[in-house]
Amino acid sequence: MGVFLRWLGAFVLLSITYNPTEWNYVSWVRSTWPDQMPLAVFLGLLLAVAYMVYGVATLRSIGPFGVLLITAIFGAGLWVLIDWGILTLANPSVNLWLGILVGSVILGIGLSWSILRQRLSGQASVDEIEG
Repeated sequence: MGVFLRWLGAFVLLSITYNPTEWNYVSWVRSTWPDQMPLAVFLGLLLAVAYMVYGVATLRSIGPFGVLLITAIFGAGLWVLIDWGILTLANPSVNLWLGILVGSVILGIGLSWSILRQRLSGQASVDEIEG
């Protein structure tokens, strides 16, 4: 259940920031910047902290190569679906939602990798402390 919640948190973070609807941070800031500048900056900083938590955890746990590998796996899967005629790239909104989904899965895996690895292998993860 915890892994699912981490993925869901990443999905919410990405879709709150930007999505194809008008209900997102970027669209809100564009329309209310002069009137709501302090609130927009405050919420933007909160989003930046959330991205930093997910991003640092992902890069520390699976690394850039892991991110690239997971992205390639999803890309190949989407290629298969397009090749079979199940999916088309004609709808930009669907493409953006797919990008949000893939990004949230990558961030969710990154945040949960040590838990997943421990469950699959039985080995515990220990962080190295420098200094």
